[in-house]
Amino acid sequence: MNPIIITCAILLGLFLPAQGVMGATVKEIQAEGKAMMKDAEDMVAHGGMGDTKAIVHHCGEVTRHAEAIVKALPSTDPHGKDALPHLLEAIMHCRRVAELGDKVDPGASLNPAIKARSAAREAVRHLAALRESGA
Repeated sequence: MNPIIITCAILLGLFLPAQGVMGATVKEIQAEGKAMMKDAEDMVAHGGMGDTKAIVHHCGEVTRHAEAIVKALPSTDPHGKDALPHLLEAIMHCRRVAELGDKVDPGASLNPAIKARSAAREAVRHLAALRESGA
């Protein structure tokens, strides 16, 4: 058999699974972004009710989702690059909430929680463009 055909078949076999992974990655990013925004909204809503434990819990979930998105972002997509600083900002603010803990006044943890939600919103806006570009 022709060595060129064999080489092409091997390379095709290597690249086709990568294409499937890229599609799964975009779906993972979509799911994580949606879940991150739900937790961010719940975090601030519970903060308005004075539930510091819920703020800390939901902020931990926002961090978990944001870190998963950071790991899944395609490194070559410009929208992913635009979302990255906002995801890192959300993580930073949520770490501040975790440092404060659940024994502080809800107002003290609500301020960084609101900043984390704003950063998450901005990141999701960029991630929506990532979806639209078909990356």
